[in-house]
Amino acid sequence: MSNKKILTNRIRVLRAEKEMTQKELAEKIGVSRQTIISTEKGNYTPSLILAFDVASVFNVRVDEVFQYEKVKEES
Repeated sequence: MSNKKILTNRIRVLRAEKEMTQKELAEKIGVSRQTIISTEKGNYTPSLILAFDVASVFNVRVDEVFQYEKVKEES
């Protein structure tokens, strides 16, 4: 049995609450819109600095944006 690590996020929800586009968020933190898209979809794991920058834009803690889980997989 092994552990799979999953990082999920609430960026899309937080953006919707602020009525903010992906482009606006990207500009606020200095990354490309594609970075935001990939992060929202879970295809990109952001650096710790980027995670703090995203949280700062929404004025929340990092763990309110990103959730880390270990899921046990059967071999």
